[in-house]
Amino acid sequence: MWEFFSRFVMARLYKTDNMQKTRIIKDKTAQAVMFALTLISILMVVVMFVGLYLKSAPVLEERSLWKLLTSSEWRPMKGEFGFLPFIASTLWVTFVAILIALPISLLTAVFLTEYAKSYVKKFVFPALDILAALPSVIYGVWGVLVIVPWISKHVAPYFMDFSTGYTVLAAGIVLGVMVIPLLVSLFIEVFSSVSMELRECSLALGATRWQTTKKVLFRRTYPGIIAATVLAISRAMGETIAVLMVCGCVIGIPNNFLDPCYPIPALIANNYGEMLSMPMYEAALMFAALILFFVVLVFNLISRIVLYRLEKRLGS
Repeated sequence: MWEFFSRFVMARLYKTDNMQKTRIIKDKTAQAVMFALTLISILMVVVMFVGLYLKSAPVLEERSLWKLLTSSEWRPMKGEFGFLPFIASTLWVTFVAILIALPISLLTAVFLTEYAKSYVKKFVFPALDILAALPSVIYGVWGVLVIVPWISKHVAPYFMDFSTGYTVLAAGIVLGVMVIPLLVSLFIEVFSSVSMELRECSLALGATRWQTTKKVLFRRTYPGIIAATVLAISRAMGETIAVLMVCGCVIGIPNNFLDPCYPIPALIANNYGEMLSMPMYEAALMFAALILFFVVLVFNLISRIVLYRLEKRLGS
């Protein structure tokens, strides 16, 4: 009897030990796989940067970087590639889009999280989902049919004699409307991370809902608001088709909101098929993509630095 009991206990211990070893092996395997996938994600960024750099190397060898970035001359047939108008146009359109989208998205998110009734959310959330799911070409067609004529007939006459309506303002409005669903969703997620206890404590001390929103909600979520805004800026900078349809595609540095423009994504989309027989033209367009890649990367790095400092200051 004792021998049988000893064998039974040893078998159970052996089985338990094997199960423990199996769990350790599975845990280490999962850890290694996740690390490999994380490393692949980082390497993808590096590979993209290296690939764009190698493709744009011919134009960098022919022209200095400073001249490429500061020149306004764009004559591909003569080998003149000045990217300043395209960089300026990209910044103009992105600035207008964020200027329009940020206050609308921020206040919409505040209303939905702090003031709206449940039946209002049932209508608003599906509408935001529909806006986010629409193809960009739909926004472009809407811009051509509605925004461009409106600017040409009702806005531009107050400032100039004639305008086609294909302007920085048209591109900024279309792009801003495209960004709004993304920003609202991000802001709602950020605001939802604040516990109800903090709101209730503020209200119990006699603060109004708006004072609670301003002093508690915005203060606690300030880093998240900045991160969401930077993400929207990165999204706006890379948008192509909708902006291409309403920007005017005129090479030149815009001086105001009613000038036509030519952002970098529109340049690449509009000319990529024409450059296959011209290696230098191809290199120039790859360099345009490299500029866009670098600008978005810089924006994200700056946002990370700002977020780190804000979280450190708010946490202290």
